Amino acid sequence: MTFPLILEREIGPMAGLEIRSKLLVKDVMTSPVITVMEDSRADEAAKLMRDNNIGCVIVSNKDGKPIGIITERDLVIRVVAEDIQPSKVTAKEIMSTPLITIDADKTISEAAREMNRHDIRRLAVMYKGQLVGIISSKDILSVTPELIEIIQERAKISAGEEVVESLPLAGYCDNCGAWSDNLREADGTYLCEDCYSERMRSEY
Repeated sequence: MTFPLILEREIGPMAGLEIRSKLLVKDVMTSPVITVMEDSRADEAAKLMRDNNIGCVIVSNKDGKPIGIITERDLVIRVVAEDIQPSKVTAKEIMSTPLITIDADKTISEAAREMNRHDIRRLAVMYKGQLVGIISSKDILSVTPELIEIIQERAKISAGEEVVESLPLAGYCDNCGAWSDNLREADGTYLCEDCYSERMRSEY
């Protein structure tokens, strides 16, 4: 089960305390970024991923500009499944492009929406035109439980537990996996509005 995420929402009567959960992309991204040149071989990219225990590498052109990404899935689909020798194909030939990016100062909520919109799991993080990191859906989910606990504890102290229960939640739907800014709880799972409505209809 995924965890809901409370993001950028003032907590009712606690607004005066300015308690907000505004985690930024730069707070959770992975840095530095492992890159390969566009003319590097696929096996070189794979070895970098293995040696650094990562699931992707960024591809740069001769000017050092990031132009694409190679993920484990790219290697499987475009090399292994096609029975191509990794040493006979270049990074440019198998990378996913265009490279989808996000600014380091954006919130992790905005990052999650971008991933959902493009149906991807990773974004390249940019700062002042420079590649500074990678953020993945795993990075976002890894900080979610702690974020919820902090907000809930503060809410209980200042306004009572009932305030937390009425808060709108944002996160990934446990049923369809889509990002939603208004998750609804149903039998211990968190659902987007469409899945929640479908669940309610099926029960009646």
